[in-house]
Amino acid sequence: MKIKNIVTLIGLLPAMVFAQQTVPISKAEVLEKVIQQNNKLKISEQQVLAAKGDFNQTNAVFLPNITASHSGMATTNPLMAFGFKLNQEIVTQADFDPNKLNDPSQINMFATKIEVQQPLINVDGIFQRKAAKAKWEATQMQLARTGDYLALETEKAYMQLQLAYKSVAVLETALNAASENLRLANNSFKQGYLQQSDVLAVQVRVTEVENQLQYAKSNVINASEYLAVLMNEEVGGVLKPTDSLMVASELNAAETLSDSRADIQAMEFAAEAYKQNYKADKMTFLPRLNAFGSYELYDDEIFQADANGYLFGASLSWNLFEGSKRFGKTQKSKAEFNKANLELEQYKAESKLELNKAKRMFQDAQNNLKLTELALEQSKEALRIRTNRFKEGLEKTTDLLMAETQYSQKQLEYFNTVFQHNYALAYLQFLTKN
Repeated sequence: MKIKNIVTLIGLLPAMVFAQQTVPISKAEVLEKVIQQNNKLKISEQQVLAAKGDFNQTNAVFLPNITASHSGMATTNPLMAFGFKLNQEIVTQADFDPNKLNDPSQINMFATKIEVQQPLINVDGIFQRKAAKAKWEATQMQLARTGDYLALETEKAYMQLQLAYKSVAVLETALNAASENLRLANNSFKQGYLQQSDVLAVQVRVTEVENQLQYAKSNVINASEYLAVLMNEEVGGVLKPTDSLMVASELNAAETLSDSRADIQAMEFAAEAYKQNYKADKMTFLPRLNAFGSYELYDDEIFQADANGYLFGASLSWNLFEGSKRFGKTQKSKAEFNKANLELEQYKAESKLELNKAKRMFQDAQNNLKLTELALEQSKEALRIRTNRFKEGLEKTTDLLMAETQYSQKQLEYFNTVFQHNYALAYLQFLTKN
């Protein structure tokens, strides 16, 4: 008995959840919340910021590196002790006594040092900066395309919620009709006009519709929860669309694939980044020219500066051979650059194929919409005729049930076709968006 109660409770769960408070929401509201709150968009935004941070690091190619330090030391090392005194400008004639030179007393040394290193010519660094900028621009295009994709996904999810509510409405109407037919069948059975088998057939139909209605309500909850995830929002109830599921107007969409589409531009920028990295690796064979300088303060007491000095100069360095490491790195970056170009061409070809498939899918959806609309009208009229004849005792129960079932199916097919048509149009616009 307990198991039976548990099974009954599980069966009623979708209806119980569906009965909770509904939260009306429009498509515009959903899109706005997705754009503002969706986690995938936030992740993409952080990727853009990370790429911008990499680009800002390349400012070191032009800007100086400045460091400051303060150190304290003590020594009895003859050479260092004499050098400390020189830096502190306290050398006297007595310090040249061989005994003091060979066995000096401990001397303290406190030094404050400011160093500046200024890059002058680092050709590889310039190309690395260009590569970082291209990568940054690629992430910006990826962010834009992520927004386009989420808009499409939101459109689809909202239409799924609309379709789920339409299914519930159709099945509730079908359940009312089936229940009314069951009442008529029971009356006819009592009057001897129908057999028990006819009444059982109507009861089976009522049970079937009730099960379908339960699944439809579950689909409403599923679609509502998915929309809540897209919006990244806790919803205190079941979402209910305020916009009706209607055939979308056919907006003009581009016939060909545009190279200015965000995802294609992202791949082009990525290929450009690999190209600049390849150039940078080739430029490592050239010498580097850097300037440097320092200003130093010395004393035998902490944070004092009785003596000072400076140093500046420039260095030309040329790393001639690193055990073929640079040759291998250049070979790798060249291969990555060629690979990126091939991937770009492959992606364009696949995108053109997908666009052609989307066009055919939209055309098929248009044709199917006309057929299902006509079939719906025919099944509606057939049900009306058979219902009137059944009330007058001129129609078989099985024929009425068949007409009723067919009308419900045609309604569901029609709304599903409207969904397929609208999604095909939205997907086509997504693929052709500039």
